Amino acid sequence: MKRWLRATLALLLAAPAAAALAQAATFPERDKPLRIVVPFAAGGGVDAAARLLGTQLQKQLGVNVVVENRAGGSGTIGGRAVLTAPADGQTLLFSAATHVLAKQVLKSAPYDPQTDFAPVARVGEAPLMLVLAPNRTQTRLAEVLGTIRQQPGKWSAGIPAAGAPSHLATLLMARDARLELAYVPYKGTQPALMDVAGGHTDLVLDSMISLLPLARSGKVKPIAITAARRSALAPEVPTFKESGLHEFAYASWFGVWAPAATPPARVATLNTAINAATTELARSGAWAKLGITPVTESAEQFKGFVARDVAQGAELLRSAGFQPE
Repeated sequence: MKRWLRATLALLLAAPAAAALAQAATFPERDKPLRIVVPFAAGGGVDAAARLLGTQLQKQLGVNVVVENRAGGSGTIGGRAVLTAPADGQTLLFSAATHVLAKQVLKSAPYDPQTDFAPVARVGEAPLMLVLAPNRTQTRLAEVLGTIRQQPGKWSAGIPAAGAPSHLATLLMARDARLELAYVPYKGTQPALMDVAGGHTDLVLDSMISLLPLARSGKVKPIAITAARRSALAPEVPTFKESGLHEFAYASWFGVWAPAATPPARVATLNTAINAATTELARSGAWAKLGITPVTESAEQFKGFVARDVAQGAELLRSAGFQPE
């Protein structure tokens, strides 16, 4: 009797694990597309990264991968499209760091990014670049910071989007360098960059890959990047660390999420596949062309990273007196 009970108990305990393995083995489904929703317009940096990842996943998994742009609502329209999709792992959100601060930035956020989504994988980081208006005479970071300190409140900094890496990095720079800046809000990188190029706004700190074309053309002045090392895309531009702001480093990042109720076995399968795709995109040089440094980590590590990132971002916004919009 005892032997029979032990055998029955062993079968009962093994059943969930076996079911999870079977579920993972049949996923993603071959007759259904794997949808990747990008909450921004086509043609931007996030969209370009998502499409590279989608193409690589299609090769690896042998399934049709569809990248769908659902722009608007500060990224929440695309977020809601994933949130309300079946939690089967077939619909994913590919977004940037902005996604995780929705509650801190929006008065009426339609979801909590930390509890309503399952973190699947973080795929990479990208540096930001500080550029100046061409009518400013400074060419080195030490000159820029010194002049701003001598003229408190007289220098304007463009903020392309509330709660975005560009916003948080600018606040962090101001805090670490003891700067008093006048912040000018914009709806996107391009209008902010155009105003800097026209001399209407003094500086902007935003995605390096977005600012490089105008920096190379001489329409804005590149000063420094936020990475630990110089970028192969702009080796002539020094880092903040080597320019005197020794403790300053910041990166934008990209990640993939699923609806919160997605089965853990499917999240694990997706994490493995996305990490493999990230590794291949790094090997082929595709990530490097977008200025992305690859990241491969577990879903649990990604969750911990998000918690720390949200805590830092929330504190920066609070210290700056930011009010949700």
